[in-house]
Amino acid sequence: MAVIVTTNVRGLRDPTKRAAVFASLGAMRGDIFLLQEVHLRDEEDAAALSLTVQRLRDGQFVVVVASETTLPRLSLDSVSLLKGGNVASCGPVGTTPAFVIFQFPVSACGTTMREEGGYVVYENQLSSSYEVASGPLGSITRDSVHELSFQCRYFGSELVSLVAEVNTVPPPLPVTAQGPLSVELRLANGQCDAKGCSDANVYSSYYSGADYPVTKVLRDPVYVEVRILERTDPNIVLTLQHCWATSTSSPVSLPQWTLLVDGCPYHDDRYLTTLVPVDHSSGLPNPTHYKRFIFQMFTFVDAVFLPSQIEMVFIHCSTAVCHPSATDSCERRCGRHMPQSLSYGLLGVAALAVLAVSALVLAVVWRFRTLHQAIKL
Repeated sequence: MAVIVTTNVRGLRDPTKRAAVFASLGAMRGDIFLLQEVHLRDEEDAAALSLTVQRLRDGQFVVVVASETTLPRLSLDSVSLLKGGNVASCGPVGTTPAFVIFQFPVSACGTTMREEGGYVVYENQLSSSYEVASGPLGSITRDSVHELSFQCRYFGSELVSLVAEVNTVPPPLPVTAQGPLSVELRLANGQCDAKGCSDANVYSSYYSGADYPVTKVLRDPVYVEVRILERTDPNIVLTLQHCWATSTSSPVSLPQWTLLVDGCPYHDDRYLTTLVPVDHSSGLPNPTHYKRFIFQMFTFVDAVFLPSQIEMVFIHCSTAVCHPSATDSCERRCGRHMPQSLSYGLLGVAALAVLAVSALVLAVVWRFRTLHQAIKL
């Protein structure tokens, strides 16, 4: 909405008074000024108001130039912003036989800005072109030449109230892309000797790299944890595809023994692997980045020479990252009679992301009983 200011000036014929009145009007917050009793009677007095420079409250310059600004009369078609160039938005917004009107933002059309005495000053220039007649001994013009510098001053430290509404935005949609996935497979070594202690006590500390190979007695529980490294996205879920053991560091070497199939315990093992739930009660910042399970220690037996036992056991797990959806929670449901397949590979699982394989080595200490007692599963 435009702000209209009306005032009785009681005459503007005196140049000094006229300058003072215009300076006062320029300090007012108005868009349109109506002046009463200007007492301008003849053509010369009217020329005093033939040029108007106005600054609107929305940061716009309005410059009105009359043809009577000069004698002889100014050709309005020749008036333009000195630095506006040929930009259409910097040309006149209105033209009549008597006036030409320019309106443009204070920051556009070649306007310069500077700081001066605590004010921010915006300044631009209008000029007119003129026709030159060239003769053999010189050049002349009969057109009036008009140049105008105009400016607008803003007080630099003025405080303005601003009403803002802050709305929350939904999180960005997940983007599926190839990238590295770092996972770590490690063994927990917390103590659980006291009555009533739980698996959480065991998973309170872990073996370091210098502790491997870890020595275990046959049928001792082995507490395994697999976790995602260097990721903070709470919307991803680590899934275990398959976990198995070998007698060498190669994940495809033989012999092998299966611990988990499709994230569930291998049912053909009498000593079933136990899955340990990991939720917010664990105190972990992103519990979905962790998977834990427990199996009982064993050793490999040479299929040809049964008395020969292989004392090293390496643990491997293939992992994947899953993003939950309305139809897939990424959580495996393991039942006693669910079908299981042992023909798994290490490269690729449908609808899941990058795969990785980790391995740990265990050493076996077995008691000297009969051979069948020591390795019976």
